[in-house]
Amino acid sequence: MAFKVFVDGQEGTTGLRLLDYLSGRTDVELLRIDEDKRKDPAERARFLNAADVAFLCLPDVASREAMTLVTNPTTCVIDASTAFRTSNDWVYGLPELARGHREKIRASKRIAVPGCHASAFVLAVRPLVDAGVMQPDYPVTAFSLTGYSGGGKKMIAEFEAGGNPRLDSPRSYALGLEHKHLPEMRVQTGLAQAPIFSPIVGKFYKGLAVTVPVYPDRLARKVSPEQIADIYRKHYEGEQFVRVMPVASDDNLDDGFFDVQANNDTNRVDLFVFGSAERMVLMARLDNLGKGAAGAAVQCMNVVVGADEATGLNA
Repeated sequence: MAFKVFVDGQEGTTGLRLLDYLSGRTDVELLRIDEDKRKDPAERARFLNAADVAFLCLPDVASREAMTLVTNPTTCVIDASTAFRTSNDWVYGLPELARGHREKIRASKRIAVPGCHASAFVLAVRPLVDAGVMQPDYPVTAFSLTGYSGGGKKMIAEFEAGGNPRLDSPRSYALGLEHKHLPEMRVQTGLAQAPIFSPIVGKFYKGLAVTVPVYPDRLARKVSPEQIADIYRKHYEGEQFVRVMPVASDDNLDDGFFDVQANNDTNRVDLFVFGSAERMVLMARLDNLGKGAAGAAVQCMNVVVGADEATGLNA
């Protein structure tokens, strides 16, 4: 029997990608609101409450407003905004976060999907904090290189219009150091303070890699790159969407360069440890529209409805 799914905000970048994932599934009945009623509160409420699973692909304010329309206690809401990612009433939508977290997602009717930068950062840092290797007060810094699709319709249009030489080179942004993903990056890793985080957008559609520099002798205990990789392997044992890449392998690079787009069109995260016993960088790579957004939402839905977790997703 098919379960009913409604996407509120289906015209946005994440909403459209969600529909791509869901449209071919025989176990899903997609509820489609008429175009001229997309902003009608009564009609939206009708669809939200008729759904077994409702995805919110909306700005923060609109997501909060949408939640006032949900009165059906059996509707599971999976929100893709930043509105609820650190709320105690919502479960963070990252099944691989920690042992037992998948069960929390399965039992919840309120799931907040992580941000793209945050997903990569949390997956790289949380295992070290849990293992007691990175102390909560360690002064973490990170940067992220991402494709322009992460900026939504306006940014996509700007890049794809062409003719603007200012967009030819990578562009750092959020230099006020108040990026909207910072609260979840702190809370979901167990850090005492948010990292100094600098995102960079490049002239490519999608793909993302977060890099975290680490001085091993300033951790709670000194570890080698291989020991950090072992911590990752233990933490993510059995996880089909997380790959811990071999340390010091030539296969990790493309003629000496790191390929930020290698996980595009998958729901996979690759974790790397580069460097030496004196200094190293941790890197997490994913598709910012896949595991960093719509793919993660579908994965959470699969957990909730009891489907195989990889249904509709490319590992």
